[in-house]
Parts: sequence; structure tokens; C-alpha cells
Amino acid sequence: MAHPLMPKATAVWLVENTALTFKQIAEFCGLHQLEVQAIADDEVAMGMQGLDPVACGELTQEELDRCIADSNAKLVKAIPNIPLPKVRQKGARYTPVSKRQDRPDAIAWLVKNHPELSDAQISKLIGTTKPTINAIRERSHWNMPNIKPQNPIALGLCITADLEKVVSVARTKAGIVAEPTEPVTISSTPGEMALSLKPGEVVLLKGEAKAERERALELEGENPVFNTGVPEAPASTGNVRQNAEDVFSARPSADT
Repeated sequence: MAHPLMPKATAVWLVENTALTFKQIAEFCGLHQLEVQAIADDEVAMGMQGLDPVACGELTQEELDRCIADSNAKLVKAIPNIPLPKVRQKGARYTPVSKRQDRPDAIAWLVKNHPELSDAQISKLIGTTKPTINAIRERSHWNMPNIKPQNPIALGLCITADLEKVVSVARTKAGIVAEPTEPVTISSTPGEMALSLKPGEVVLLKGEAKAERERALELEGENPVFNTGVPEAPASTGNVRQNAEDVFSARPSADT
């Protein structure tokens, strides 16, 4: 059940001006029964001005008299006779004044990149008019030399979800179906994988990457390179061979 707009002020008035029980007042105002009792004992809401629910149209006098006569009855809130505001019909999206000068650029981008969109869809998406869209399509707009296509999402005229939804609906109506692309899997044969690769793209089969890495580590361990900063002079082949012959041709001395 809906409660009064100001429950404590209403409870203060009902405690001071009626003979309703604490339970009845608590159920009508959406308060606890002990809180209503504290209001009656001036422990809560001291100095608060009471609000008459009958004068505010939240309760009728007949309903109030009925519940005063029967302590077990529950107060029923009166139906307001104030006319409710009408629901605004769905139409073109409202565009702030600061962004209205960007709408021609957004229209040009949509016409260029999504020709499947209709004038009604573009008008609803960014909040423009059909004559403006037709003028940009036919390049007869008065400011056509200064119009540069720009993404309406970047301009803040719509969000990504709305644009994707409108494009999806337009493509469905036009019969445009995007072909799904199959990803390359490890189980594919080398011939199928080569056909699916792009120019310059290399894919290592299972185990090849690990083998290449282990081979590079082995070569690095076998041939350590120490950079001392001093360039080494290349030794001639003749000197190395002569030194080897002198070592092996030398006879052991008598001391040994």
C-alpha cells in the first residue's frame, strides 16, 4: 500500500486530532507502532507541524470516521483525482544545443559508412530531420563544403549500443548477412593453414616454438661471448700451424 508523502507529519496530525489506535496510524503511515507511540509521548518529532491528510487529498473524511468507529479496520488511502502527466511518445532523440552544429558531420558519416540506414533510423538515432538528411545525401546542403564526416559516437550524439542495434536492424531488413570467419586451429593441415594465413604471417606448429627456443639456449651456452671492449687481432693461419709443429717436435729433456 502506498504511504503518505510526509508520513511523520501525517502521524503527528492523526495522533493529535483523531482517536485512531497506534496500530492503525502506523500501518497507514508506514511507521513502526512504537515510533507512533513515541510521537504521542513527545519523544519523537517534537515541535513538528502536523499535516492534515484530508486536506491534502490523501484520506477522505468518510474513511477516517469508519476507522475511528472500528479499531480493527485499516485506513485506505484515497485515490487522487489530480490528472497524471501524459507519457511522452517516442520520437526523435533530443540533442543538446551545444551539439546541434555537429549533426551534419554525423549524418555525412552515417550516409557514407552505413548506406543501408534509412532516413527515419538516422533521424531517430541522432535527433535530426529528414530534409536535412536528404540535403546531405544529395549534397545540396547550404554548408556542404564545410561538412566533414565524423563518427557520431565520438561527437557524443549517440552511444555504441544504439548504433550497433540500428545497423543490425537495417542490415537484417536489407538482407545483408556477414559471413562468419573460421579461426585457424592447431588441428588444421599445413595446406589449409597456409591458405588461411595473411601475407607475411608465420605460424609455428605445436612444438616448433619450444624447439627453436631450446636450440637458441644451447647455442648460447656452448659459445659464450665476453665483450672486453678490446678488439682482438686476427691470428694468421700460418703462425698457428708453425707453433703447433714446434710443440709436438720438441724432444723431452734429460731432467724429465
